Amino acid sequence: KFPNDQFYFKTKAEMSALFADIPEAIENTQMVVDKVEVLNLKRDILLPAFPLPPSFQIHADANLNQWEYLKHLTMEGAHKRYDPLTPEIQERIDFELFTIKTMGFAGYFLIVGDFIQAGRDMGVFVGPGRGSAAGSVVAYCIGITNIDPIKYQLLFERFLNPERKSMPDIDTDFDDEGRQRVIDYVVDKYGKSQVAQIVTYGTMAAKMSIKDVARVLDLPLSESNFLAKLVPDKPGTELGRVLKAPITQKDGPGSLVEKEGYAPEDLDNVRKLRELYNGDDIKAQVLHEAERLEGSVRNTGIHAAGIIIAPRDLTDLLPVATAKDSELWITQIEGNIIEDAGVIKMDFLGLKTLSILKTALELIENNHGVRINLDEIPLDDALTYQLYQRGETNGTFQFESVGMQKYLRELKPDTFDDLIAMNALYRPGPIAYIPKFIDRKHGREAIQYDLAEMEEYLKDTYGITVYQEQVMLLSQKLAGFSKGEADVLRKAMGKKQKSVLDKMKSQFVEGAKAKGHDAKVLEKIWEDWEKFAQYAFNKSHSTCYAFVAYQTAYLKAHYPGEFMSAVLNHQGNIEKITFFMEECKRMGIKVLGPDINESGKGFAVNSKG
Repeated sequence: KFPNDQFYFKTKAEMSALFADIPEAIENTQMVVDKVEVLNLKRDILLPAFPLPPSFQIHADANLNQWEYLKHLTMEGAHKRYDPLTPEIQERIDFELFTIKTMGFAGYFLIVGDFIQAGRDMGVFVGPGRGSAAGSVVAYCIGITNIDPIKYQLLFERFLNPERKSMPDIDTDFDDEGRQRVIDYVVDKYGKSQVAQIVTYGTMAAKMSIKDVARVLDLPLSESNFLAKLVPDKPGTELGRVLKAPITQKDGPGSLVEKEGYAPEDLDNVRKLRELYNGDDIKAQVLHEAERLEGSVRNTGIHAAGIIIAPRDLTDLLPVATAKDSELWITQIEGNIIEDAGVIKMDFLGLKTLSILKTALELIENNHGVRINLDEIPLDDALTYQLYQRGETNGTFQFESVGMQKYLRELKPDTFDDLIAMNALYRPGPIAYIPKFIDRKHGREAIQYDLAEMEEYLKDTYGITVYQEQVMLLSQKLAGFSKGEADVLRKAMGKKQKSVLDKMKSQFVEGAKAKGHDAKVLEKIWEDWEKFAQYAFNKSHSTCYAFVAYQTAYLKAHYPGEFMSAVLNHQGNIEKITFFMEECKRMGIKVLGPDINESGKGFAVNSKG
């Protein structure tokens, strides 16, 4: 604890007042500051050199060599993935390869494809894809993803805008146990000095800043907790607004009721907090200091999934540190700006569901002698859809909440497209459209298209715009937007960028009018998009996760004993185990106690099934 309250970085005005008798001290300090050159850490992306076969080391330009090899692998994979390889598919591949070549990202694809293949070779379960990367046919052909983008109308430009250079972002799910093995492979391949985890900086939130200041000022714990409890629990609450913003609309614009939507009891607590803030005791001092400190960095952590792979020793590129709970270095630049330093971030995520699938398949093979390839299971399996229609999804991925089960029983999904849509719709905002989606599927509400041309991209969602990709495709079809412009529109709608939207609206209306469409109808389409597009979901991600969900439902429907054993084996607390034991009971599966003759190290199906 400091001896007084002067131990902080003072403002220029405060320092000038302190040194009023020797102003030249301030002037000399300013002279030193003025001579400091700006150090710009920003640099172009640096990728590690991916080792190529000698036959592809033919150009002086390493990027061109990597692109030639990527093209070779892509075409090799395309002939396996697509039979026949139609001109339309070849055109899509050529477009993607050209964009990757122009942006210089061939090495990135090779690196990601390599460690994913290494994971599979080691027996690690790898997810079918995640995020917008599943929109890339190149990624599909070289095995990074396992979802056909053309079949599901997924867009490459949602992943890489051909008209705006932006970093690719391929996140990959691995089974929990296998994730570290893949990271170890990367460290072995590129060297420990070139691979690091990424720092995170925790900041003082509203309640924490109060508690921290109270502790330093020796406010009793009970009073500290009392002050903190007066701050509303809503995520994102800012102490500065709680203490000073208008409370209701009557008090002024941008009120707490209007923006935060606080309940009446929260507003009562805010008023109590303000009374204390305006006092002159130690509680008021705590609140004033907490207000100043809110948002300050409080602690560091390690990003749960982010890994960077550098082209040379990291100490030549950016600051790093060691950490007691990591064998790798930790960058001291955060993930959201680390790419400005010239290194690229890749997310290695552990997904428990993949561990469950892996265990279930092992149990099925042991008990039935059947080896199932989940990538080849039929997507029109009757038993699986019957399970969804009954809402019996406990233990399956993404579809097990009570609310989702209710909607599944009402929807009665019978196509994979229904599952993709439900995965996208069951989120805050678009959830309000689910009843309309259900009514349209069952003919209780007419499916209408503002323009007949829209049916091509909206028929699978019964005329409702569910995905960002639908807006992108329709803007191209109706108004002649380029692929890059369609992606700019998608971003602007998602982030409510009014200035961009105003400019693009006139472009959309004029472009579509030139194609013979009615201006009033176009105005309605645009208004509908502006209302819903902020909620529209990434179809690439929804498709990938709907596929993983379907795999879990398929195993539950066909091999219930083995699947539930796997689910139970991967639960971390007794409450979850008890819940899933009850689910087994509902399914007619007996869960027996340990048996010295039959039991293994976890839950398993015995000889009687």
